[in-house]
Amino acid sequence: MALTTAEKQNLIKEYQLHEGDTGSPEVQVAILTEEIKRLSEHLKVHKKDNHSRRGLLQKVGKRRRLLQYLEANEPDRFGALKKKLDI
Repeated sequence: MALTTAEKQNLIKEYQLHEGDTGSPEVQVAILTEEIKRLSEHLKVHKKDNHSRRGLLQKVGKRRRLLQYLEANEPDRFGALKKKLDI
């Protein structure tokens, strides 16, 4: 269910703005999006897993706040990220 280190590194390389960038909003949103997809699949099978459901809702909220920040401060980067992630 959780992302492996290699998968996370691949996402970072794909969405980083410059070499060594691991904390930009784009990278964070990409990682959260992948985690949200995996948790959603998990919850389709395990419908009563409320602990994981709470974690999912927290990740969705964090991603939403990051996207709002990006939209307010960098609308062009927001549009590109939204199109690239298909969200």
